[in-house]
Amino acid sequence: MTSAAAGTLNATPSACTLARRFSDFETLGAALDFAATGARGLNFHDARGTLTRAYPYSELRVDALEQAYRLIAMGVKPGERIALVAETGPEFASLFFGTVYAGAWPVPLPLPTSFGGRDSYIDQLAVQLESCDPRLLLYPAELEAMAGAAAQRIGVEGIAWETFAAATATETALPEAKGDHIAYLQYSSGSTRFPHGVAVTHHALLNNLAAHAHGMALIDSDRCVSWLPWYHDMGLVGCFLSPIANQVSVDYLKTEDFARRPLAWLDLISRNPGTTLSYSPTFGYDICARRMSSQTKASERFDLSRWRVAGNGADMIRPDVMQKFVDAFADAGFKASAFLPSYGLAEATLAVSIMPPGEGIVVELVEETQLSGISADGGRPQRYRAIVNCGRPVRDMEVEIREEDGTPLPDKAIGKVWCRGPSVMAGYFRDEASTEACMKDGWLDTGDMGYLSDGYVYIVGRAKDMIIVNGRNHWPQDIEWAVEQLPGFKAGDIAAFAITTPGGEETPAVLVQCRTSDDAERSRLRDEIRERVRSVTGMNCVVELVPPRTLPRTSSGKLSRAKARNLYLAGEIKPYDIAA
Repeated sequence: MTSAAAGTLNATPSACTLARRFSDFETLGAALDFAATGARGLNFHDARGTLTRAYPYSELRVDALEQAYRLIAMGVKPGERIALVAETGPEFASLFFGTVYAGAWPVPLPLPTSFGGRDSYIDQLAVQLESCDPRLLLYPAELEAMAGAAAQRIGVEGIAWETFAAATATETALPEAKGDHIAYLQYSSGSTRFPHGVAVTHHALLNNLAAHAHGMALIDSDRCVSWLPWYHDMGLVGCFLSPIANQVSVDYLKTEDFARRPLAWLDLISRNPGTTLSYSPTFGYDICARRMSSQTKASERFDLSRWRVAGNGADMIRPDVMQKFVDAFADAGFKASAFLPSYGLAEATLAVSIMPPGEGIVVELVEETQLSGISADGGRPQRYRAIVNCGRPVRDMEVEIREEDGTPLPDKAIGKVWCRGPSVMAGYFRDEASTEACMKDGWLDTGDMGYLSDGYVYIVGRAKDMIIVNGRNHWPQDIEWAVEQLPGFKAGDIAAFAITTPGGEETPAVLVQCRTSDDAERSRLRDEIRERVRSVTGMNCVVELVPPRTLPRTSSGKLSRAKARNLYLAGEIKPYDIAA
């Protein structure tokens, strides 16, 4: 590559003389072309927050064009998919934009996690490769054994980044890009067993990025810090593509470095006086608050006084966790008003609603019975839950709350959340049935439950079955499939769904129909199931063994997870009593 050598000591500036444009471009490539005329850029840091590479947008553009020329020289055609393992670094950034310049579709794929092991990661990559049908899979050399094995299994050519960078890059004409062309495919919200590739056009992306910038009231001196993974929509769209299209400098920690040393995130914010923006799911704030010793003053280590927008999204926002974070870091200058709750999903590109800056966390108390759909036993409701205000619909986005039959509901009535706007996806890649199931007349059924109150959006849970724990999306089919691989179980014996603990945390519950009457064997099976789910998904779960023919079915004979959940919470499904 022609970019500067690693180890550049001066980070790209927060402010520069380039006149700001809020994503008002025809294509993503045009957005980088403009950003490259200024001095801002991406900055990569090691686990201790030391700058290892400053990467101005001007250098990113040069490298991306070289990557495009390599792809074209290899015969890559517009519309073909290029799968990219999404490691946070300059290589992925240049390959992503190189693919865009070449007219192909980049497909960010996940890195291996600390759980599940080699085989689980190969399985996940293989399933997603089969879904997106790419021309190439490009990956870091250190993942050769796993990524290469997944590519070989599906019959896709796999090439390490370093090998690809040595290929010929002869300058040539680039294909003409248009706003209604697909910019990329996103898999972050799909099942690892049954994935859905969200196809996002240039127009949809740039419309959402402009709305994102206006929603945050972006100013010329803003600077961002992020540890979010680039294979998730909040990391990819909110903290990689948005800064480029809105010309913001960003400082990155790798996700795995944050996981090992969470407070390095706050160290990086503190050390850089320009940092004003940073996003995290609830669990990121939670783990930082927990890591702070009650004997240590946050002000002795951190300065969070300039943190203007502390974004929160990607999972259910818990006000108790947000308050603990304020309590832990108020003396370091953190202001509760900096919290900026939001709501979004990959099918809407990213943002659906954003809280106006400065309003912080606002909650309404809702009866638990209204949220669960369980009828109250007469009398007073047992408890209330605090529901967080997720802000107003972003610019150009409409939100409606509807009954199951599609009838619009008034303010304060809980129903399914639908949205419509220019940033809603073109559809699921090569999956018309799934697209038609969630889209109608330009409206997207988000699969979430919520209500509107004076123009603000409140999310109370999910109508669809997805389980979100620590910002990671899990489909119950994946959990059920994992249990089905154990001897003695079959499809239909298992129902997985999310429940909320008394502390307000979301956790998966797994109901398993069990045919043995031996108590010791039941105890062994429960432990085996729990360990199997943990090894495949990384989650600890509640496992309940129930009698055969307990799990409810729909009229067509399919498992009804929603009904199983309601019956379980209402105490109408009686699990076996197994000694701990």
